[in-house]
Amino acid sequence: MRTALVGDIGGTNARFALWRDQRLEAVRVLPTIDYARPEEAIRAYLADVGHGVQELQAVCLACAGPVSGDIFSFTNNHWSLSRRAFCADLGLSDLLLINDFSAMALGMTRLRKGELIDICEGQPEPDRARLVIGPGTGLGVATLLPLKNGAWHALPGEGGHVCLPIGTPREAALWAILHRKRGHVNAEAILSGGGLLELYRTSCELDGREPQLTTPAEVTAAALAGEPYAAAVLEQFCTWLGRIAGDNVLTTGARGGVYVVGGIVPRFAEFFIRSGFSRSLRDKGDMSRYFDDIPVWLVTAQYPGLEGAGVALQQALEGTSAG
Repeated sequence: MRTALVGDIGGTNARFALWRDQRLEAVRVLPTIDYARPEEAIRAYLADVGHGVQELQAVCLACAGPVSGDIFSFTNNHWSLSRRAFCADLGLSDLLLINDFSAMALGMTRLRKGELIDICEGQPEPDRARLVIGPGTGLGVATLLPLKNGAWHALPGEGGHVCLPIGTPREAALWAILHRKRGHVNAEAILSGGGLLELYRTSCELDGREPQLTTPAEVTAAALAGEPYAAAVLEQFCTWLGRIAGDNVLTTGARGGVYVVGGIVPRFAEFFIRSGFSRSLRDKGDMSRYFDDIPVWLVTAQYPGLEGAGVALQQALEGTSAG
């Protein structure tokens, strides 16, 4: 292999790296808004790291959204691509395109010491599914399956778009306001970067308060500084994330463990550990004991999506399953 390129493209940023000897090299992060098409971003990346387009032999892109067919439109940014046109432009014979949370799931197989924080203690069942979930620009959800040949299969999905669950009268009141504004209320309406601000504004409307904070970062900073109202909003955010994670565990039978990923939650890790996440995860009535031995980890790795794209490319080249 001359040069393999991997990318992890979300709603805000595109992360690129070279993949050599099953390792990442020359990682760069490019804002998607700065480029009209992914091909332009890749050319800029290659120029920055001193490689020509003609050196590319294999490319794997992990992209936010459902992946199928020739045309792919990104869920949370303005990019789209045609596999055929992409390959023709860059001189490739093929493009491996996978869901971004499939890549994130595969990245869990590459975690190193110090890149996990224990949230719930437990004993993972080695032959069972693992859940990967995390808020970012949207809410990503994927399932990781161990295979008998030692490889891994990642099941993509759009679990961030399931209906937001209601577990308390206050959550019902918040949902009613959201429904009035937007109709269908999915999970990532709240469980995302922009969703945290939406939750703050909706809470203020419910409580007859004038919003004082204008960005998700301000809400988080105020909560961590001990401002009671912002802290209550962030607590509700964590509680809702637990409800969704628990629903997904029951649906997929993820007794291999739960990975909480993405760039948002690690910013308030200590708050998250103390929050109602673990309680709401298990709050499933007669099935609450199902969660007794399921471990939950908060992932702090810097580029797990890129690592997962590399795993997917490696497994594709070797003829094993990647998802």
